[in-house]
Amino acid sequence: MARKIESLMLEGPVGRLEALLEEPEHGEPVHAVLVCHPHPQHGGTMHNKVVYRLARGLRQTGAVVLRFNYRGVNLSEGEYGDFAGEVEDARAALAFLRSRYPQLSYSLAGFSFGSRVILRLGCEPESEAKRLIAVGYPTRWPDLEEVKVCKKEKIFIQSTHDEFGPKEQLTAMVAELPEPVSLYWVEAKDHFFAGALDDYEHLVQELIWEPAHE
Repeated sequence: MARKIESLMLEGPVGRLEALLEEPEHGEPVHAVLVCHPHPQHGGTMHNKVVYRLARGLRQTGAVVLRFNYRGVNLSEGEYGDFAGEVEDARAALAFLRSRYPQLSYSLAGFSFGSRVILRLGCEPESEAKRLIAVGYPTRWPDLEEVKVCKKEKIFIQSTHDEFGPKEQLTAMVAELPEPVSLYWVEAKDHFFAGALDDYEHLVQELIWEPAHE
C-alpha cells in the first residue's frame, strides 16, 4: 500500500497555512514530528532541500512528518510575524498534528530559523515534546533564554563550515545547555550542507531514537 501523503490547508492564527503531511514509507507511524523551515524573508519554504532531507530521514525512523509554510509563504495567508508570529504558526500546526495522531508521542525539528522556532516552542514549560532537533542553528541571532534552562532532549546537527553557526560559537553555546543535549557535525561546505546532503540525511536516520512507544 502506498504511503499516505496529504496536501493540507490548516487553520492558523492569521489565516490558512499550507502544509504537507507524510507517513512513513513502511508500516504504521510510531512517532510524530513537526518540521519547521528556514527564514521566510530569505527564501525559506517547507520545500527547502535541507528540510526535505530532514523530513525524509525522520520518516525512515518510523515517524509521520508534518511540514508547513509560515504565514505569507507561498499559499499560506498573512505576512511575516517577526519570529513570534512564526512560533504561533508552528503551535497551530503542532495542534493539528497532535489531533490527527493523539496516540503518538511527538518531537519538533527545524532548520536554521526553524531551529529557533522549535526550540522556543519546545522549551515552553507545558511542552510534551520528546526531542528537539535543531539543524543549522544560527548562533548570530540573540540567545533564546528559555533554552538555557530547557530539560528536554536537545539534538543539534551542524555543518562543519556553517557560516551562520560557526563551530567554535555553537560548541561553546551547547556546552552551557542543560542535559540531555548532544551535538553532531557533518563535514559539509556551508550552512546548507553542500556536498554532504546524503551524509546529513543518513545521520538523521541513525541518530534519532529508538522510537518511543510510551
